[in-house]
Amino acid sequence: MSNLLAIPFKKTYPVNIKEAARQYISDHGGAHPDEFREDIKPGKTSEKTALVGYHAQLVSILTKLPTDIQLSIAYAPVFDESAVPITLNNLGFERACVLFNLASLYSQLGVAEDRSTTEGIKRAAANYQQAAGTLSFLRNSVLPKLGLEWLMLAQAQECSWQLAKLSQYRNSLVAKIAAACTASLYRSAATTFRESSAQVKRILPSDWLPHMEAKEHHFSAVAEYRESMVEYEASRYGVELGRLGKAQIEAKKAYDIARRGKIAAPVLRDAQSLLETVKNSEVRAQRDNDLVYHQDVPSSSSLPALQETKLVSPTVPKGLLNLNSVIGSQHQLFSELAGWGAREAINIYNDRKQNLIQEKIIEVAQELQDQIDEELRKLNLPSALEALERPIGLPPSLLRKAEEVRLEDGPAKIEASLEDVQRLAHHDLALLDEALDILDNEASEDEAARKEIPLNRLKSHEANVELIEKATRYRSILSQATESDESVRQKWDEWEESITELTLDEETLEASVPSTTVSSTAQSTPQGKQTRQHARGLRVKLEELDTLRRDRDQLVYRARSLADADDIQPRIMKSSSGFERLADVTPDMFEDVSDEELAKFDKFMLEMDEISRKQKEILSEIENQNKQFLDSRKEDPVVKEREVALQSLDLAYFKYREITRNLDEGFKSMSLQDGESQQDVPPAKKTQPHATPSRKAPPGKSSLGLPAINSTEWGFEELALPPGPKDGK
Repeated sequence: MSNLLAIPFKKTYPVNIKEAARQYISDHGGAHPDEFREDIKPGKTSEKTALVGYHAQLVSILTKLPTDIQLSIAYAPVFDESAVPITLNNLGFERACVLFNLASLYSQLGVAEDRSTTEGIKRAAANYQQAAGTLSFLRNSVLPKLGLEWLMLAQAQECSWQLAKLSQYRNSLVAKIAAACTASLYRSAATTFRESSAQVKRILPSDWLPHMEAKEHHFSAVAEYRESMVEYEASRYGVELGRLGKAQIEAKKAYDIARRGKIAAPVLRDAQSLLETVKNSEVRAQRDNDLVYHQDVPSSSSLPALQETKLVSPTVPKGLLNLNSVIGSQHQLFSELAGWGAREAINIYNDRKQNLIQEKIIEVAQELQDQIDEELRKLNLPSALEALERPIGLPPSLLRKAEEVRLEDGPAKIEASLEDVQRLAHHDLALLDEALDILDNEASEDEAARKEIPLNRLKSHEANVELIEKATRYRSILSQATESDESVRQKWDEWEESITELTLDEETLEASVPSTTVSSTAQSTPQGKQTRQHARGLRVKLEELDTLRRDRDQLVYRARSLADADDIQPRIMKSSSGFERLADVTPDMFEDVSDEELAKFDKFMLEMDEISRKQKEILSEIENQNKQFLDSRKEDPVVKEREVALQSLDLAYFKYREITRNLDEGFKSMSLQDGESQQDVPPAKKTQPHATPSRKAPPGKSSLGLPAINSTEWGFEELALPPGPKDGK
C-alpha cells in the first residue's frame, strides 16, 4: 500500500448525445443534421480512454454549439459512491469533469509507480506535477481554487525528496527539500481543505485531512533532523540539540495525528520510525554534549527558519495548452458548422435591425400620422373646407367612406362579430369549468381510493397545483376580456345610429346633411372674400401635408425593402474565419461589425426627423390659418350646422374602424386562450369537447383546429388508477 494519495475518478453514466446534437443542429444550427452524420456517431463523445483528445474535441464543439443543447450530463460526486449523481444540461460541466478525471488519472499513475528506483521516482514526480498542472488549468478555466492541486504538488515534492535521499545528496539540500514539502505544499493543502465549505469537508474522505496534517509535521521533523546533522558536521553541538528537540516535537505531532486519524499504515509506520530515530539521536547528542562539548543549547524560537528548495511546479499537459497539437490532422468535430457565437451574432443583429426599423421608423411614422389625424379631427378638417367648397352634395371623401361601410355591411358585421366574441367567451369559460370539474372528480376518486388502500403518491390537489394556478390565470384573463368586450359593446351602442347612417344610399345620405350655398351677395362681401382666401390657404397646406405623408410612406417602404434584402451572414462568417482555430468565439466579438451594418439605416432616421420637423411647421400653420377661417365663418349658422353634420359622419367612420379592430383583437385573444386552455385540460373519459362558434370543426378537432380534449394527439399519458372500493373486495 502506498504512503501517497490518489484522487478517485468521477463516475459518469451513458448519455444519448447523438439525438441531442441532431435535434439542436436541426432546430438552431442552420444546417441539416445529416451533413454531420460522422460527427455525431453514438459513443464518440463517451469514450474516456483518450481524455486529452476528448477534451480537445469538446473545446472544439463548444466553439460551434452553446453549453446547453438539452443534453443531460450526470456525474457522481467524487469520494462518495452512494451519493446522488449531479445532472446538468451543460457541456461546460462535462468539460470540467473530464479535466478532473484527467488529473485523477495522473495521480493514480503516480501512485502506481515503483518508487524504489530512481526512474520510478522521477516518473511519479512528473505524474503528480501533471496532476497538479491539470487541476491548475481546471481552476483557471472553470473552477475556484482547489486544495487537491496543492496536495499533488506536495506529493511530487515528496518524490523529489525521496530521490534526493536515495541519491545521497548533502544533508543541507535534503533539509531544504523537506522544508518545501512542509511549509509551502502539505501545509497549503491542509489549510485549503480546513478553510473550505462544509459541503466540501463532508465529501472528503475522513482520513485525507489527517494524512496531510501528519505529512506536514512529518516533513517538518525530517527537515529539522537533517539540519541537525548539518550542525553536527559543523561541530555546533548545542545547535544540533536544539534542532533535534524541535524535530522531536514535530515528529511526535505527526505520529499522534496519524494514530488518531487512522490514516494509511505506511504513513503511520514512517511517522513512528522517524520519531524513534529522532529520540535516539537526541539521547546520543545530549550525552555527548553533557560529557564532552558542554555547549549551550538555544531555544526553539531562537533557531533561524530553514530555507526551502522547491523542485516542482504545476505542469499543464501540452494537450491542454495547445489543442491543435492534439487534434492535428484529425477530423475536427462540427468543423463545417457555423460557430455558435457567429450564429448568435447574426440573430442578435437581425433582432436589433427589426427593432430599429419597428421602433425608429415604422412606429415613428405611425405616431406622426396619428398626430395629423388627431389634429385635423380637432380642427374639423377637411370637413369644414368641403362644406364650404361643395355646399350642395356630399364631400367625395365622405362618400368613399360611406361606400366602404355599406359594402362591408358594417352594422351587421359588427353585430355578428359581437355575437362571435360572446359565444367564444362562453365557450372558453365552459371549457375552463369542464377542466375544473374533471380535476374535482379526480380529487374525489383519489380521496375515495385513499380510504380503501394506502397510495404512495401525491394527493390529487397537490399534484394538480400547476393546473389549478393556470385555471385561475385563465379565468382572470377571461374576466378582463369580458370587461373589454362590454366596453366595445357600449361603444357600439353609442355610435350604432351614426354608423348605420353611413350605410344609407348616396341620395338618402345627402338628404340627411344640411345643405347650404354661399350666395353671390355673400361672396362679394369683404367677409365672403376673406373666407374664400383663408379656405384656399388651408387647402394648400392640407395638400402639402398629404405630400409629406406620401414621402413618409415611401421612406418606410424603402427602409423595409433594405431590411428585407439585408444579409449580414457573409460578413459575419468572413470575420469569424479570421479567428484562431478552436478559439472561443462569442457574439460580442462581432459588435463592431453589427454597428457598422446598422449604420446604413441612420439615413432613414435622419429623413424621418426632417419629415417630423416639417410636419410640425405645417400643422402649426394650418392651426393658425384655420383659426382665421373659422373667425370669418362665425356669422353663418347654416354652414356651421352642415359642418357639424359632416364632422359627425366622418367621426362615425373612424369609430366604425376602431370597433371592428377591437373586435378582431378580441376574437384573436379569445381564440388563443381557447387553444392554451385546451392544452392544459387533463385527459378524461366520456368528455366531449365544446364546439367553438362560427367555424366548422374537422373530425377529431375543435373548431379552432385544435385536437379534441380526449384526443390522443395531445400526448397525455393515461395513468392507471388504483382499484375502487368495489374492486378491492
